[in-house]
Amino acid sequence: MAHFSTTVPKELVHRAAVAEVLLTRWLRLDDTHFSASAQWPRGHSFFTSPDGLHHDPVLTAETIRQVGTLLAHAEFGVPMGNYFVLESLHFSVDLPGLELRNSPADLELAVSCHDIRRSGSQVSGIRYVVEFFRDGIRVATGGVRASFLKPTVYHRIRGGRLPGQPTTAALPEPVDPSLVGRRDEADVVLAPTEEPRRWLVRADTRHPILFDHPCDHVPGMVLLEAARQAALIMAPGATTLTAAQSSYSRYVEFDAPCSIEAREEHTADPTSRQFLIRAEQNGRTVFTTTLSTPA
Repeated sequence: MAHFSTTVPKELVHRAAVAEVLLTRWLRLDDTHFSASAQWPRGHSFFTSPDGLHHDPVLTAETIRQVGTLLAHAEFGVPMGNYFVLESLHFSVDLPGLELRNSPADLELAVSCHDIRRSGSQVSGIRYVVEFFRDGIRVATGGVRASFLKPTVYHRIRGGRLPGQPTTAALPEPVDPSLVGRRDEADVVLAPTEEPRRWLVRADTRHPILFDHPCDHVPGMVLLEAARQAALIMAPGATTLTAAQSSYSRYVEFDAPCSIEAREEHTADPTSRQFLIRAEQNGRTVFTTTLSTPA
């Protein structure tokens, strides 16, 4: 179909590489409702499910994130220089609907926007929900709450921190890639500690996907990946995620250790396991998420 022939401009989704743009078009339906399209490749260098049978559910999160920056700039008038600050993100998927087939996954998205916040005449924040349809069948849903900060405000909050150069210092040794569904150590974002169910975030700014462009803090998608890898260690029989409910409360800095702790939660669903994962830096909780995996 024509609307899967090209991507939206990479600048609108805050990506430096065209290859990492998942959205292919958008259309305004009214002031708070939009339709969009996305295409997921059959194979991706990073977003991949260890079972080799499904598209990576975390692509759902990245697609939802891209929807937010696209609509902010293209439809709500947020200037390109403003910063997209993730506050919360959630998604759930129907795994059979994400099965790999003999062509890319062409997805239609239904987007509804809520709680649009303004600072003067400019939109400063939003909550939105995205439903994913494949061949007319809903296969995933999720949403985000985010703020859009002017550069002057962001720089004041960040205390003069600037996007850094690629990592040159030695990174801690990673956990065994096979424990987290990875083949390459470069894709492992956890380092072991002496405490069970506790790891350090291993953020390699040279990674071409997780750090598509220079950042002044550890991105939210890196924290979500760290949580995913922790859940896979806790559930060695699991191969993928089915849901996530995440909250981002503080910026995660590069110049101090950030730990990840995980514990299993009780769930009444015998087909699912649930894990509460928390990130801590300088004695403060910076990120929490509840992840679900197949039992």
